[in-house]
Amino acid sequence: MANEKIPLTYKGHPLLRKDNMIYYGSMSDSHIIQLQILDTKPVGDMNVATKVSIQLQLTDPDLKGRDRVVKRSEKDSLYSAIDIASVWLDRALASR
Repeated sequence: MANEKIPLTYKGHPLLRKDNMIYYGSMSDSHIIQLQILDTKPVGDMNVATKVSIQLQLTDPDLKGRDRVVKRSEKDSLYSAIDIASVWLDRALASR
């Protein structure tokens, strides 16, 4: 049981992190969110994101990278970035 990998989710959508990139959503859906941590500052014994780029992207593999981006923004904390990302993703998936 300890070896089972339980995927991390937020409001029903999976989160996947690789270094400073966080992907929110499923590649099997029409859209995903890409969060990129651009800047951090040390708080106590850990680093906290102070600048985060958000992109709502299409998952169509036939599109070029630039053509996949639907919306983009920057926020000053990971919490505010994931909060707006959740709204964008829910709206994009509801409009299918």
